[in-house]
Amino acid sequence: MREHAPVEIVAIRQTTMNARRMINCTVACGLIACGAARARAHDPSSVPITWNREISRVVYDRCASCHRPGGTAFSLMTYKDAQPRADAIRAAVMSRQMPPWGAVQGFGDFNNSTALTQEQIALVADWVEGGAPRGNNPNALPPAPKFEPAKATVEPRGIRAVSGDVTLPAAVTLIGLLPEHVPDGASMQIVAVLPDRSVKPLLWLYQYRDAYKHPFLFREPMRLPSGTHIRGVSGGARILLIGS
Repeated sequence: MREHAPVEIVAIRQTTMNARRMINCTVACGLIACGAARARAHDPSSVPITWNREISRVVYDRCASCHRPGGTAFSLMTYKDAQPRADAIRAAVMSRQMPPWGAVQGFGDFNNSTALTQEQIALVADWVEGGAPRGNNPNALPPAPKFEPAKATVEPRGIRAVSGDVTLPAAVTLIGLLPEHVPDGASMQIVAVLPDRSVKPLLWLYQYRDAYKHPFLFREPMRLPSGTHIRGVSGGARILLIGS
């Protein structure tokens, strides 16, 4: 016949089980509250993103050089210009078609990038999802940027045009790359494989549009020794290596 546990042990076990239930309940409630707070933090309706306060600054900083009166594309300088195109703007920035930087962020380090940051993309998306409001405070609108007359551009001097995979016969110092010709819509990852087999990312073109041709200038010059392999330039494309 099985002996019964002493009353004290039974009481201790029952107290321990109750304590565990309370802890589990507390943790579960905390997770639910945390999830709710996190959902509110990402809910555009909780703190509306407005044209006057946030979106105008993104447009003036990244879009207005082209999207303005007298620019190369339709104007987005005012709320009246931008609001009817809100859905199209969201689609263009989410797909990274605009601004037309043409390369994947984070693959290579460039000082002339015009691409939107993840934060800026999120602001535009939240603004559109929240109804693309103007905002109630006109004083939050920043001054419109001023543009100087366009200056003649000087093509950067290259040291070698690359088509296909090549090996550098001598050491070079790169300050950037210029797509001389890339078939429309082409994507390619261009890397430098050094003689010690280490790999340096140079440029990742993604669905590139040749009409928006521009140089990709490194933040810091890159020294490549003799024997470095340049790989990733697909057939039909020509990439100019820009030297210092």
